[in-house]
Amino acid sequence: MNLRIIRTTSEHPDFRKLVSELDQALAVINGDANDFFAQYNKIDLIQHVVVAFHNDQPAGCGAFKPFDEQSVEIKRMYVSPFLRRSGVAQHVLSELEKWAQELGYMRCVLETGKTMTAANALYEKCGYRVIENYGQYVGVDESVCFAKTLDI
Repeated sequence: MNLRIIRTTSEHPDFRKLVSELDQALAVINGDANDFFAQYNKIDLIQHVVVAFHNDQPAGCGAFKPFDEQSVEIKRMYVSPFLRRSGVAQHVLSELEKWAQELGYMRCVLETGKTMTAANALYEKCGYRVIENYGQYVGVDESVCFAKTLDI
């Protein structure tokens, strides 16, 4: 696969385009609960963004934000429908983890929906383990949270 990955910020236009597609898909998936989740998915001033390109077309993205002194929170993971199940998400996630390690972080956490079976399978395949829901997701039945200790 002809895949190129760049590191950028949330200002990148291709990241914004992909996130717009993600938000549209999540609005359908989350239904009435979408407003709750959307408030935690703002992309203003995210400093650590990865965008993957397939044949120079934006194919997928992800980002992270500092979560605590030793951890980052993975956010805004998305792959265009025509490239799903092709390994793009694994490459994006791997690049985010590598970048977090370079910055001295030791762990990644994330939240996704219980009904997002492909996302759940991806995270488990990549070494993430289910943890108790954290922060704003405590008590949210639709959410499942994951964590992974990064290899130092």
